Amino acid sequence: MPDKNLVMTLAKVLIAAAWVDGEITEDEANSAKDLLFYLPQTTGMRDMKLTAQEFSLLEMYVDTPVDEAERARLVADLQDAIKSSEDKAFVVSMLQQLLAADGEVTAEETAVLTEIETAVDEVHTGTFSSLSNLFGGAVKRRSEVANAPNRELYFEDFIKNRIFYFVEQRLNGQAIGFDEADLRKYSLAGGLMAKVAETDNQVTDAEFAAMASALEDKWGVERETAVFITEVAVAEITAAQDVFRMYREFSTMTTEDERVRFVEALFAVAAADGDVSFEETEEIRTISRGLNLYHHQFIEAKLKVIS
Repeated sequence: MPDKNLVMTLAKVLIAAAWVDGEITEDEANSAKDLLFYLPQTTGMRDMKLTAQEFSLLEMYVDTPVDEAERARLVADLQDAIKSSEDKAFVVSMLQQLLAADGEVTAEETAVLTEIETAVDEVHTGTFSSLSNLFGGAVKRRSEVANAPNRELYFEDFIKNRIFYFVEQRLNGQAIGFDEADLRKYSLAGGLMAKVAETDNQVTDAEFAAMASALEDKWGVERETAVFITEVAVAEITAAQDVFRMYREFSTMTTEDERVRFVEALFAVAAADGDVSFEETEEIRTISRGLNLYHHQFIEAKLKVIS
C-alpha cells in the first residue's frame, strides 16, 4: 500500500508531467485534483487525507511551469520513494490516467511518460538491491539533480506573500536594483492595490497605470519594475489570498505615515477610471482597518484624492 510520502511525491510528478507541453489544461488540472481526492479510496488508504498545507505545496507546482531540470529532480525523488512492485504499478497507473485526461496524449507527453516509466522500472525493490541503491543508485541520482530547481525552498513565501513568490519566480535571479525586503513590501502593496482594482471583477488600463504610478511615486520604484510588479499582482491576486496575513506583513514593513500615504494611493487607483464605487470604498476601508489606521486617517486620505 503506498505511503504518504509516495503519494505526495507522485502528485508532484503528475503535475510536472502535465506541464511537459508548456501548459496545464483545465481538464488536466481537474483530473489531477480528482485523482488526489479519490486516491485514498482507490488505493485502500481511506484514513489518509492530505492536509491543507500539503495541498498548498502541490499548488506551487500547478501555478507555474515545471521545466526539465526540475522534473528530473522530482523523478529522482519518486525513485527514492518507491519501495515495492505494488508502488511501481500504482505510479505508472496514475501517470497514464493523468496524461490521458484531456482526451489527447501528445508526442511530448508520451516521451515524458516513457522517461518516467523507465526511471520507475529501474528501481530495484528487493532487500539487498535496496541497500545497494542507498549507497549507489540513490547517491548517483542525488548528484545528478543536486542543483536542479526546488521551488519548495520558497514554500513559506508562497503561503505568506504570494505576489512576492511569483515576482521572484519570474525574475529568476535577475537583479532589479533594491533588496529583498523592499521587494517583499512592494509586492504586498501591489497585491493590496490589485484587491481594490479587481473589486468589480476587472482591472482597467487606467487602474493598472495608477497602480504602477503609486509604486513609482510613493517608493521610487523604477517604471519598468513598477509595471512588472503590477503585472504580477494583477495576474495572481485571487479571492483565496490570505488578506489578513497581507495586512500584518505590510504593517510590519511600513511606518504609519507610509500606510496613510498608501491608503491615498488606493483611492487614486479606485478613482483612476473616473468613479469610486461604494464597493471600492468599502474595500479600502477594510484594508485601512487591517493596516491599523484610524477612521479619521481613512477619511483624510479619501478627501485628499476625492474632492
